[in-house]
Amino acid sequence: MTAPSIATVALKGICPACGKGKLFKNRLEIADYCHSCGLSFNAREQGDGPAFLGVLLIGALTAIGAAIVEVKFSPPFWVHGMIWVPFVIIGSLISLRLLKALIIAVQYQYRKDDFNKG
Repeated sequence: MTAPSIATVALKGICPACGKGKLFKNRLEIADYCHSCGLSFNAREQGDGPAFLGVLLIGALTAIGAAIVEVKFSPPFWVHGMIWVPFVIIGSLISLRLLKALIIAVQYQYRKDDFNKG
């Protein structure tokens, strides 16, 4: 059985060992184990890494985008609100899920012994 790539795990939210089971219980919560191969995800160490990286990424994109829109079009303030508030909310949710899966995939790739089966 070939393990999926780190990018595949991050984009699809699948088990880093078998590639069949789901990594998430719901939209953002990591499952306790893979229902397909039994790999335990309890050894994962995420901390605030995904949230920090997501805030950094989305914040930078928002600031750059807002500056470009302001310089190019000079819209009223409410237009910025209509553009950037949904961007921040949706971008944060998407990036948090991707970054959580990415960090678990990297941990599995380089520290397989920390993850238990069974």
